[in-house]
Amino acid sequence: MIGNVDENNRALLRVDIRARFRIEPTSIDAWVDTAFDGHFVFSSKLITDLELETLVETEAILADGTTVTLETFVAYLDWFGDLLPVQVVANEGQFPLLGTALLNKCRLTVDYVSKSVELVSVG
Repeated sequence: MIGNVDENNRALLRVDIRARFRIEPTSIDAWVDTAFDGHFVFSSKLITDLELETLVETEAILADGTTVTLETFVAYLDWFGDLLPVQVVANEGQFPLLGTALLNKCRLTVDYVSKSVELVSVG
């Protein structure tokens, strides 16, 4: 999987997301966030646009130590030849975030000189 580093030094990967198992995917650019240990964070607008189904509410601890309750949704991710159900946390950030839960058994290379991102499955 190939991505790029944007003008603000964000490592971005293009991923294919589905709201339901048997529909066509939507491609989105997700910011690789190594400080987030979940699957994805999407804005409420993107969640509405994709018509994702509600999953559960979950508690999260923010970087400042605050505990918050967040609404989550289910989506399906095309991931190295498999279709995985993933949890999407609702937030109001500008970019969708891709968390470290998806990086298990992967090698992530971010090259700021060439502005390239590469994610390779090694498992």
